[in-house]
Amino acid sequence: MDKISPLWQPLPRALDLSQRTSVFLRKNQSIGTSKIAIPLWSRQESSELWMKYEKLLYSCLRTGDDKSAFLCLKRLSDRFGATNEKVMGLRGLYQEAVAEGEAALLGVLRGYDDILASDPVNTPVAKRRIALLRILSRYADAMDALVELLKSSPTDIEAWVELSDLYLSQGLYPQAIFCLEEVLLVAPNAWNIHARLGEVLFVAAYAGGESVDIKGTAEAMRRFCRSVELCDGYLRGYYGLKLTSDRLMAMFDAGAKKTPTITDEEFPIPSDETTRLLNEQATKKLAQAVREGIEAGYDHEELVAAKALLDRHAPTT
Repeated sequence: MDKISPLWQPLPRALDLSQRTSVFLRKNQSIGTSKIAIPLWSRQESSELWMKYEKLLYSCLRTGDDKSAFLCLKRLSDRFGATNEKVMGLRGLYQEAVAEGEAALLGVLRGYDDILASDPVNTPVAKRRIALLRILSRYADAMDALVELLKSSPTDIEAWVELSDLYLSQGLYPQAIFCLEEVLLVAPNAWNIHARLGEVLFVAAYAGGESVDIKGTAEAMRRFCRSVELCDGYLRGYYGLKLTSDRLMAMFDAGAKKTPTITDEEFPIPSDETTRLLNEQATKKLAQAVREGIEAGYDHEELVAAKALLDRHAPTT
């Protein structure tokens, strides 16, 4: 999904969390070590505490602090048990991170295979195995494993998104689009997925080289419209809306039909007037975001991309 996982947090944020890990571990060193069962929702111990341990584990692995990452993993293992499925997945992630060379990674993969041989429904381990197959460039095996996972868990949004990304990386655009449409059946108001689907549709529309698909571009623009309708401040959605409307306006200027035309599908291609109004709105929103900057919570890389897109079409003096 779109930066909701701790693994997607900005590196400065991950570094900040990693640097505070030792203090956090000292402060909470006695929690979770008792042999007497304590309710997870007790005053001293809470689910938020263990989510914090997990987030710190991710941050430490991202910043190379393997020692602190191991301590976080040990606390989780002591609290929930070494055979807890989530803990097993996190242990696998740690082993992947500290593995040196392909031979070591293949050893981790064999470990996953052994676990799944005795427990085929261990989803965290199955997902780590898929991620490792992708790291090892075994894309076909990763896709096959995801298809099998989705047979038993057809509403797993994370798995559908990962499968879509794999299909996209192999140029299998119809399959990538289908996977994202399946996500929207489960989460129809996921604005980030609407935007992601718009991106894939746009890439697919231009995959044929000089043969541009106007219908695909229009459908991509419609998806970006839905994205910003659901989340007015979603910069990625406005970026896509401006990009696709720019392309459609160029097609209209080059002689493409400017009046709404019902396609073979359900929705018409938008008119030239509608496209230009949407383009103006997207331009205003992007310019506003660039002015407000990272202080307003926008991602730095996305702001740079937005400014470059605006500069590309800025009037010359």
